[in-house]
Amino acid sequence: MNDDIVGSMEFACKLAGSRLIVVLGHSGCGAVKGACDGVELGRLTGLLRKIRPAIEVAKKSGEMPRDELVQRVAEENVERTVHEILEKSQVLNALVAEGQVGIVGAMYSVRSGTVQFQDMFCGNAG
Repeated sequence: MNDDIVGSMEFACKLAGSRLIVVLGHSGCGAVKGACDGVELGRLTGLLRKIRPAIEVAKKSGEMPRDELVQRVAEENVERTVHEILEKSQVLNALVAEGQVGIVGAMYSVRSGTVQFQDMFCGNAG
């Protein structure tokens, strides 16, 4: 996430009428796999570095198979991103607090094609 993305979400919600932000991760994410493996490659390194805090949280659960670690890191990264959006944007934070916009994390299963929404939901954009 960067200022351009946050600015686009602010525009969409404050000026264009969007009422829900969905932060969507997916199973088997290559970026998460790369981050878990410590991959370093040009500009990709900076992107993967942003995933490291989610790796540290997931690893607190103890040893697990790589596929399970990748899934947990992806889920944690979605949750962290939801919180980061609200921390970085006073505009979106205010809209969520006022109930004008909602924000929720979700995970897309590449295998089944289904989306599972996380329990966490902020706002009342209904």
